[in-house]
Amino acid sequence: MYTQSFSVPDGEQPQASAATSAASSGKVKPISAQEVALQAAFDARIDADGRIEPQDWMPEAYRKTLVRQISQHAHSEIVGMLPEGNWISRAPSLKRKAILLAKVQDEGGHGLYLYSAAETLGTSRDQMLDALHTGRAKYSSIFNYPTLTWADVGVIGWLVDGAAIMNQIPLCRCSYGPYARAMVRVCKEESFHQRQGYEALLVMMTQGTQAQKDMVQAAVNRWWWKCLAMFGPPDADSPNSAQGMRWGIKRISNDDLRQKFVDATVPQAKVLGVTLPDPDLKWNESRQHHDYGSIDWDEFWATVNGNGPCNKERLNTRVKAWQEGAWVRDAALAHSRKQALKHHKEAA
Repeated sequence: MYTQSFSVPDGEQPQASAATSAASSGKVKPISAQEVALQAAFDARIDADGRIEPQDWMPEAYRKTLVRQISQHAHSEIVGMLPEGNWISRAPSLKRKAILLAKVQDEGGHGLYLYSAAETLGTSRDQMLDALHTGRAKYSSIFNYPTLTWADVGVIGWLVDGAAIMNQIPLCRCSYGPYARAMVRVCKEESFHQRQGYEALLVMMTQGTQAQKDMVQAAVNRWWWKCLAMFGPPDADSPNSAQGMRWGIKRISNDDLRQKFVDATVPQAKVLGVTLPDPDLKWNESRQHHDYGSIDWDEFWATVNGNGPCNKERLNTRVKAWQEGAWVRDAALAHSRKQALKHHKEAA
């Protein structure tokens, strides 16, 4: 899973840097020759499509952008477990239950990879989780909608994870090394998620009853526009995108990713036998792409800002799980201290 193109600012207001404070007071901090040289070396590596590693010098704005993006991505993976986890006990067969369990477990693992990548930038996991639990940090708006039927689970696999793959494959070439390497495994597992979702829907559409087919179509109708919004605001309204692309964090713009997703999904829908709920969707011969209708950005921003159908429910569930799991963390720390003490006595 993933967030809306990782370009949505978190809820907290950024603190003014020392340089900004000095500038506002009329005092401009001079840039040293060493800082100029470090910036030049960083720019040269970015221009050469090289990788930045944790020990390398990087501009503070680059570091902060990565922390926000990777932590939002991690939060999305963790919160993204909830809509599908709701169906584990109600899966229609043992096979479907096992597949869904594996998928939800994968999402948890993705969150751990990404929190680890963000920690290499100097932020702690406790800080990131506190930002999530207090509502300051954002995660993907797509996970603030309910899963009403079993078909929703399949559509999440097909469309939501399909959109995730479209966005995440370019991240395997992100300029920040730990993030790019984490994404290689994540993308492989997301490909499994997309295929299992599509296969579950295909079984219902080709072997199911009319009621099951109607259930699939209704789920597609619910999720289609929300998936298009997942790629983030239009490029003209996404001020962070240009800088992210300049730094090599992003590789493809929001609108281009959205277009690639539409073009890839239309033929899949035909094979599946469902109709995508957009009367304006049609092939444009001159553009060699599909035209599509207008996205409801008011709904998108309302959900991003905490006013979606399940925002409060999702956040409360995460906080409750964290609080009820405190004894596990305490026990693990106690065991770690005990083992360290034991090794210390043996070495003495």
